[in-house]
Amino acid sequence: MTDWFTNLKNAKKSCINDKNLKKVHYELNDGRQLVEEYNTDTGVLTRRAWRNLSNLSNEEKWDIEIGDPEPTYNSKEEHAIKESSGQPFISRRNTRINLEWRIRNLPYPPEVYSVIVNPEEQCLVVKTSNKKYFKKIPIPDLSRLNIRLDQTKVSFTHKFNTLIIVYQKPKELLEFEKLLYKEISKIEPKNLEGVPDCRPS
Repeated sequence: MTDWFTNLKNAKKSCINDKNLKKVHYELNDGRQLVEEYNTDTGVLTRRAWRNLSNLSNEEKWDIEIGDPEPTYNSKEEHAIKESSGQPFISRRNTRINLEWRIRNLPYPPEVYSVIVNPEEQCLVVKTSNKKYFKKIPIPDLSRLNIRLDQTKVSFTHKFNTLIIVYQKPKELLEFEKLLYKEISKIEPKNLEGVPDCRPS
């Protein structure tokens, strides 16, 4: 049993069932809050969001680790200068057997991309040979379990201006996810007001 599993097991937990989603809210011993959403048909984690101590004063501020980032809108900034919608941005996905990232708005041809494991920093390094794009992508799922990265588990494709990166889940992560889902299945669901929503209203 890993330290991370112990932390989650010992955390104060509550959950709700919303259609085919199971939403679990954790209050960790270090003060952080974590919300995870699972598809109950597949048992796959579809969303993970964090609220750290520094963000507790802002009820809407959640850091999205897995799932699409929420669109933000502020009427006071309607006419302000905004970052171009054409800038590359990353979203995380989680499937039964893979960790996936989608980097959108990358129009360069497929042959210029490379995705390399950096074992010292425990991250994926994405770059283009034309030096138009460079990004380090951490994999907290593996770092929390002290699982070393393996280049042979990395693959990627490029289509529709989107780079799709796939990292095959190692056995240790699959076993952890199975054990954790079994643990949260024991939680008695509350009503729909029992778990804070990690999505801005």
